[in-house]
Amino acid sequence: MAVQMTFDMPLAGHAPMPPPKTIHTCPLSLEQVEKLRTILISRGWEFQVKPYMHFFAQRDKLSVAAYEKGPKIVVQGKGVDDFVEFILEPELVGVSAPGAAPAGALENPDDFSPHFGIDESGKGDLFGPLVIAGAYVDPSIARAWQAAGIMDSKKIGTDSKIRQLSRVILQTPGVVQSVLLIGPERYNELYQKFGNLNKLLAWGHARVIENLLEIKPDCPRALSDQFANPRLIQNALLEKGRGIQLDQRTKAESDPAVAAASILARAKFIDWLARESEALGMVLPKGCSAQVKELGMKLVQRDGPQVLAKVAKTHFKTASEILSATSCTQFLLRKGE
Repeated sequence: MAVQMTFDMPLAGHAPMPPPKTIHTCPLSLEQVEKLRTILISRGWEFQVKPYMHFFAQRDKLSVAAYEKGPKIVVQGKGVDDFVEFILEPELVGVSAPGAAPAGALENPDDFSPHFGIDESGKGDLFGPLVIAGAYVDPSIARAWQAAGIMDSKKIGTDSKIRQLSRVILQTPGVVQSVLLIGPERYNELYQKFGNLNKLLAWGHARVIENLLEIKPDCPRALSDQFANPRLIQNALLEKGRGIQLDQRTKAESDPAVAAASILARAKFIDWLARESEALGMVLPKGCSAQVKELGMKLVQRDGPQVLAKVAKTHFKTASEILSATSCTQFLLRKGE
C-alpha cells in the first residue's frame, strides 16, 4: 500500500490546525462502561482502583477514568484524539473513523447477541484427541474479542499465537467457556459405539452445550458450523438443553463465539500433542499426510500395533494403511476397526 506524506504551511488568511486535544469527556451508559473495560483489558491497559470510579486505566501516557457519577469517562494525556477516533467512537459511541465503514455495517447483528458458539479440533488429524469447546458471548465480550484479534483458529499461523489468544479469551472478565477433550482411547470406544463421526460430534456438542447451560442457563441459542442434521444435536441433548435454539451455518467460525471456541479447542489439541510427543520421544505430527503415515509406521514397529489405539483415531484409513504396511492387519480386524 502506497503512503503519501504532504507537508503544507498554513495559507494566508487561514487559521492553523488546532493543537491535539489532551482531555476528552464523554457520557456513557453502564453497559458501555463495562464494554470499554473489556476492550482495554484485552489491549493490555493497566488498571487501578480509585474512589468514585468504575475503573481507572493507564497505558503509556494516556489515562481513562470511568466515573460512577453520570456515568462518564474522562480521557486525558497524550493520544486523546487517536483514542476517540479509533476506539471510543467506532466501538462505543457508534461513529466510524474517517474513511471507514460505519461500525457494524459489515457485521451480522446476531454475532453480537447473547449466544454460545461451539467448535471442534482434531477430527481430521490421525494423532491426538477430538476436542470440542464452547464459549458464550454478549455484545461486550464479542466486541472485546473482535478488538483482540480473536478469529477462526484455522487462520492463525502458529501454535504460540493460538496459545496467546487462548489466554486472552480465558482472562476476559465474565468469560463462560467449556472444553471437552476426548482422548484417542475414549474416542475409539465412542466411535465404535456410535459408528459414525457425525453422531459422535453431535454427542460432544450436546455435552458442551449442557456444561455451558450449567453456568449460563438463560442463554437463548447455540451456534456451530454445519456438519450434520441439527436434529442429531437436539436428540443428544439432555432435559436441561432441550429448550435452547440450535443454529448451524457454513463458515460459522466468522462468529466471535465460534471463533473463540475454535481457539480454545485448538489450544487443548496442540497441548495434548506436545505432551504425548515428549512422552513418546517422537513428534506426533498433525493431519493425515505421508509424514503422518511414516511416523505411525515407525511407532508401530517400535512399540507394537496396540500403541495406535492410545494415540490415534483407529477408524481412519491411514491407520489401516499403517497396520497393513507393518503386517499388523490381524490386529486391526481383531479390534473391529
